[in-house]
Amino acid sequence: MSPPRTAPDAAPPPAGLRRELPAEVPAGIPARTPAPAEEEAPKPPPGLTGRQRLVAGLWPPRVTRAQLIVALLLFGLGFGLAVQVASNSDTDSALRGARQEDLVRILDELDDRTERLEDEKQGLEKQRDELENSSDQAEEARRQTIEKERQLGVLAGSVAAQGPGITMTVEDTKGTVEADMLLDAIQELRAAGAEAIQVNGVRVVAGTYLTDSGNGVGVDGNKITAPYRFKVIGKSQDLEPALNIPGGVVQTLEKEQATVTVEQSTKIIVDALRAVKRPDYARSSSQ
Repeated sequence: MSPPRTAPDAAPPPAGLRRELPAEVPAGIPARTPAPAEEEAPKPPPGLTGRQRLVAGLWPPRVTRAQLIVALLLFGLGFGLAVQVASNSDTDSALRGARQEDLVRILDELDDRTERLEDEKQGLEKQRDELENSSDQAEEARRQTIEKERQLGVLAGSVAAQGPGITMTVEDTKGTVEADMLLDAIQELRAAGAEAIQVNGVRVVAGTYLTDSGNGVGVDGNKITAPYRFKVIGKSQDLEPALNIPGGVVQTLEKEQATVTVEQSTKIIVDALRAVKRPDYARSSSQ
C-alpha cells in the first residue's frame, strides 16, 4: 500500500501582503476603546491684561431665574424704603424751615393741650370720688346732672355763654377766602380748647358744615359775607398761638391776600343760639 498523500505546503504569501492579526482578547473582558482626547478649556487670546480677562469673564452676564427673582425683591424693598424716607422728609420739611421761636411756640402749644387733657381727667376723677363719698348720693348726682346739662347746652349752642377768649376778624377784599379755610380755622380753635364759637351771628356746633356760596360762605345753610368775625371763648393764651403757628390759619389766609387780626379779651359773649332738635330714632339707653 502506498502511504497517504499529504497536501502540499501552502506557498508563503508574497512579500508586502502579510497582515498581522490582532492579539486575542480573553473572554468576558470587553475590549477597551481608546478614549477620545479631552477637550481643552478655551484659553483667552494671548496678550490680554488681567482687567481685560476679568471683563471677558463677567460679560455677557449669565443670570439664572433665582438670581433674577432675588434682584426684583431687592429692587422692591429699596423702592419702598425710598418712598418712606421721602414721605417723612415732606412731613418734617415745615418744621425744619421754622424759626426757633416758632418751634418753641409749637412745643408750648403741645404742652398746653396735654395739660388741658390732664385737667379734664382730674375733673372726671373728682366727680367720681364725690359720687362715691357723698352721704347723699342722690342729691350729689342731681347737682352734677344739672351742671352737666349746662355744659352740654353750651356745647350744643342752646344756651348763651360768656367768658375769656379772643375775637378774630378776617378781611377779604379780594374775595379769595373759601369755606375750607374758615373750616380749618374752626378746627384749629377747637383743637386749642375753644368751648364756644360764633361766626357772624351763627353758632358753631359739632355738626356745623361750611360751603362756598357765591361771594360769601354758607354756615349751616346761613350765608355770611366778609369781614368774617369769630367770637371764641376759651383760654386766650392757647387760642392765639394756635392760629399763628408756622403754616397755620393766619399764614394761610395772608397768602390769599386776606387781613387777619386777633384780639384777646377777658369777656367774650356768645349769644347766638341753636334750636335743639329732638332725634327721631335715637333714645337714651337708660330708658
